[in-house]
Amino acid sequence: MANTPQARKRIRRNTRRTEININRLSRIRTFIKKVEAAIEGGDKEAAASALKAAQPEMARGIAKGVLHKNTVARKLSRLTKRVAAL
Repeated sequence: MANTPQARKRIRRNTRRTEININRLSRIRTFIKKVEAAIEGGDKEAAASALKAAQPEMARGIAKGVLHKNTVARKLSRLTKRVAAL
């Protein structure tokens, strides 16, 4: 257990940051699901606009340290390829 005041504060801070990061990741996943739903529906325009909305969210995830840049690059590449194939 944490004995120093610094360690106690670090525990409090980590729990807050974890909650924030989980919310960010959930938001990103929601945007990705919207793109995938539009792809499944076969609507190219809706898929393209959903992808355009998802890209900045995913980039923000990189900037905030929630996701690795290569993970986002891979996911964006695959989504873009699927949208283009419609």
